[in-house]
Amino acid sequence: MSAAPLAGSRLAGSPLGAPLLEVEGLRVSFGQGEVVSGVSFTVAAGECVALVGESGSGKSVTARSLLGLSGGRVAADRLVLGGTDLLELREAAWRRVRGPQVGLVLQDALVSLDPLRPIGREIDDALRLHTRLTPRQRRERAIEALVEVGMPDAEARLGLRSGELSGGLRQRALIAAALALRPGLIVADEPTTALDAEVQRVVVDRLAALRDGGTAVLAISHDLGVVRRLADRVVVMRDGVVVEQGPTGAVLGAPQHDYTRRLLAALPRDVARGARLAPGAGAGAGAVAPAPAPASTPSPTMNRVPSDEPRSFAVHRSELGSTRGEPAAAAPAAPAAAAASAAPTDRPVVLAAHGLRRVFPTRGGSPRVAVDEVSLELREGETLGLVGASGSGKTTTARLLLGLDEPDAGTVSLLGEPWAPLAERARRARRPQLGAVYQDPASSFDPRWPVGRLLADAVTAGRTTRLRSVEGEVARLLARVGLEPGTAERSPASLSGGQRQRVAVARALAPGPRVIVCDEPVSALDVSVQAQVLDLLDDLQREDGLAYLLISHDLDVVGHMSDRVAVMQHGRVVEEGVTTEVFGRPAHEYTRALLAARP
Repeated sequence: MSAAPLAGSRLAGSPLGAPLLEVEGLRVSFGQGEVVSGVSFTVAAGECVALVGESGSGKSVTARSLLGLSGGRVAADRLVLGGTDLLELREAAWRRVRGPQVGLVLQDALVSLDPLRPIGREIDDALRLHTRLTPRQRRERAIEALVEVGMPDAEARLGLRSGELSGGLRQRALIAAALALRPGLIVADEPTTALDAEVQRVVVDRLAALRDGGTAVLAISHDLGVVRRLADRVVVMRDGVVVEQGPTGAVLGAPQHDYTRRLLAALPRDVARGARLAPGAGAGAGAVAPAPAPASTPSPTMNRVPSDEPRSFAVHRSELGSTRGEPAAAAPAAPAAAAASAAPTDRPVVLAAHGLRRVFPTRGGSPRVAVDEVSLELREGETLGLVGASGSGKTTTARLLLGLDEPDAGTVSLLGEPWAPLAERARRARRPQLGAVYQDPASSFDPRWPVGRLLADAVTAGRTTRLRSVEGEVARLLARVGLEPGTAERSPASLSGGQRQRVAVARALAPGPRVIVCDEPVSALDVSVQAQVLDLLDDLQREDGLAYLLISHDLDVVGHMSDRVAVMQHGRVVEEGVTTEVFGRPAHEYTRALLAARP
């Protein structure tokens, strides 16, 4: 491509190993509260540093402060990027930093991408504003950026809007937009959220290639497998402060702080169906984990897999994969089948699909078959996992089951009665029996409503949004998902990603459903909050006999939560059966490939 160098090249050309970003004593305040307190770290050219910690720990606020986007009052002893003092920048100067020098990949692709503009325009705008490339060169660079992040048929998808892409494809488009200018520093806030294992590997490999080429990467992630594969160093944050940092192998392999040990112990891989993940929580949906044990006390979750021997952190290391620069440990071929529960085949079918087919028209091309001859049955008290790559038809299947889209062929029944195809007025009275937790909670909430109003609307099935009339029920729902009563007064925008997802779970529970369709219900949660939510879903299932259709890219979550699993590829179910049998002895080549791609 014959054009001037892209704007970020001067940062990317910094000497390898030299500090490109220097953060010392960073403090960020909102109102009277300080949410980040004295955070210090550096990121060198050709290095990846990962920030990990629970939702609300200050990771994203720290990252946004590096681009002048925190929204709070920022102070620091030192905040320098490539020799530029970020504390001295005015807004006009910040615009010359964002994009050309620092690329930002946000967690929420659906909200971050303009729903009215094609993804090609998203990439082109950055190139038009910050380079001297011609329109043709900008188009070539946009295609190149999409190819770099593994976008299939990249040129044809330039003209598609975000709503026409699956969650995984949207995330790849967002990453491509951040990489287009080849900035010297990439800030990646949950860059692999909700991606299937195969695409996740493509994204991580791309970030690793940028790192190896001299780009600095600051990654914020709750996926410790991704952190282990990508990061050179790890910074562990809790309540706005750094509790531990160091080389990835040392922090994740031999953690010194009890909080870090609890994060590792909450991972769901090889944890038997029904075993608890969150430390110290007893049975019951309202159970609350106690305060952390002293650092010298082993985590209560260390022995959560039934065994006569303690489960050591060395096992966690092998499960997470090899650290950069370390030899890879031999990983198990599939999740353990210990204490597996049999699928409840003697219980009544509560949701059934027979021969579902859904075809979408495309611009100037052949119609796209999104779902093809899909048949599924879900029984009372059962969890059916639905897995497959992005674009395999999982979410379209869920929409057909929920009655949010009509099939071109096939039928759906709910509690033995016709559900789809059916006029909405004939379904409306039964809507409370079928709930949903969506992949993207922010876009499923009315941003003008506080949490209490959202839940009041759900509790009364739309009869009222006045919190006062159902205040006790709303408080109970918030408590069941681990949120304080005061959350009812807050807007969804003021909550962390994990808090928003817990509100989404509470809203799904509000009308007392028999079936809940969970589309990536924990994809945006850190491992400890994920463990609490998964335990909560298990508790509710045992107490209320709920049935779940669990859609997830995280095979470890599906392996832990599901009685049965169905694997989708190109709109079809290619394998189905008891989870431990399918994951332990996969019969289909595609299932084997999915399992092999797990981090």
